[in-house]
Amino acid sequence: MRKKDTLTDLCMQAFCILCALMILAPILYAVSVSFMRPGDILTTSHHILPPEPTLENYIRALTATPIMRYMFNSFLIALVCSLSRVLVGACAAFAFSFYDFKGKKLLFLMTLTTIMIPPDVLVVQNYVTVSKMHLLNTYMGICSIFLVSANNIFMLRQNFLSFSRSLYEAAKLDGTSDLTFFRRILLPTSKPVLFTIFISSFVNVWNQYVWPMLVVNKTEMRTIQVGITMLKDRESSAFGPVMAGTVLALIPTVVVFVVFLKKIVSGMMSGAIKE
Repeated sequence: MRKKDTLTDLCMQAFCILCALMILAPILYAVSVSFMRPGDILTTSHHILPPEPTLENYIRALTATPIMRYMFNSFLIALVCSLSRVLVGACAAFAFSFYDFKGKKLLFLMTLTTIMIPPDVLVVQNYVTVSKMHLLNTYMGICSIFLVSANNIFMLRQNFLSFSRSLYEAAKLDGTSDLTFFRRILLPTSKPVLFTIFISSFVNVWNQYVWPMLVVNKTEMRTIQVGITMLKDRESSAFGPVMAGTVLALIPTVVVFVVFLKKIVSGMMSGAIKE
C-alpha cells in the first residue's frame, strides 16, 4: 500500500508540475520575446530564447509612452478599490452575520442576485450615470463600479458565520461594543480571508481594460492595460515593446501576490493551532 501511495503522489505531483508549466509557458515566452530584436521575432525560424538579448524594447516602452504614469494610475485605482471591497464587504458581512433586522434575508438575497447580472450588460448604463455625475476622466469615475463586490460580501459572511455566536454574546455581556468586537476580535481572526479578497480584488481591478478605456480619454489618466495598446504601431509589428510593457505590467501584481501570500500562509497556520 505504501508503494502504491508513493506512486500516486508522484503521479499527482508530475501532473501538477505539467499544469503549472502549461500556465507559465505563455508568460515565459512573453518575457523571452521582450528581449528579442524585431528581426528575431518575425522570422521563419522560431526562437524560444532571444539569440541576442537586448533592452531596446524596454527602453522604447518606457520612452514611447508615459508607462510609469499608467502604472501609478492602475496601482492607485486597484489599491483604493481593493481596500474598499475589503472594508465594505466586512461591514456588510458583519451585519448579515450578527444582526437581526427586518428584511435581512431579502436584502441578502438581493445582494446575491447582483452576482448573476453580467457586468457587460450594465456598461452603457454605468457610463451614462458616471457621465451625468461629471466623473469622466477622474479616478473616482474609474473606481466607481469596482468599490463593492457581492462575491466578497458572500465570502466574508460565510466566514463570519463559522464564529460561535455565543462568543459575540459573551463579548456584549462584558460591555464590548460592536465596533470593538469587529475590529479587535473578528477581523484579526479573519486575516486569511481578508488578504485573499484583497489580492483577488487587486489583480482583478489591475487587469481591467474596457471600463477604464471608456471613461478616460486623457493620456495622463489612462491605466496600464490601456497604455500597453498604445505601444502597438499600426504601421509596423512592434511586438517587442508590447511584450516589454506586458512584462512591466505583470511585475506589481506578482509582487503583491508574493508579499501577501506569506501573510495568508502565516494566518492559516496561526488559525490552525488556535483552539
